[in-house]
Amino acid sequence: MRAAIMTVVLAVSPCCALAQIGNPAGLAPDTSMEKPGVPAPHQTNYQDRLFVQLITAGGRAEIELGRLAAGKTSHEDLREFANRMVDDHNKANKQLKSVADKSKIPLPEALDPDHKKIRSDLEKLDGAAFEQAYLRAQIVDHQRTAQLLAWEIGSGEDAALQRFASEKLPTVLEHLDQARTLHAKLAGQALFAPDTQKAK
Repeated sequence: MRAAIMTVVLAVSPCCALAQIGNPAGLAPDTSMEKPGVPAPHQTNYQDRLFVQLITAGGRAEIELGRLAAGKTSHEDLREFANRMVDDHNKANKQLKSVADKSKIPLPEALDPDHKKIRSDLEKLDGAAFEQAYLRAQIVDHQRTAQLLAWEIGSGEDAALQRFASEKLPTVLEHLDQARTLHAKLAGQALFAPDTQKAK
């Protein structure tokens, strides 16, 4: 269960992450330079721009799906988790927007097609089926987000974006662990729910 987390953590250990800040790979042809081979501040490469687009889209989805889950679940632990997703991703998106604006990276305004489909599917579910589906989506999304953050740390050019990724990775891994723990807990409760109903 924790193998993927350990792989990501080992891949971005502090010494490696610090050594990679300011990686110039993949610079766009119009990159401004302070001097030959040294990009000016707030210059981004293709990896930075894609990272910002994907992380912002994922953050928007976490906020929308978290609000949906907080309103639909009757499970207090899940409601707390969903509300934390809304709060944490709201803060992260505002912080990322501040960095992206300085680097003139446009941000997506709406949910991407994949998350629109997830939201549509979740809206049709209730009770345990909804809770399990929401948490499965959270596990997948946070695994993907952790990989994106690690990728930016190793492949980005904009130092502020790389620092953002380094700062947020531990929080995302914590979210992932919480989602897995809740999923296992609620799945266990669901196994006994039919017998309880029959006994009544």
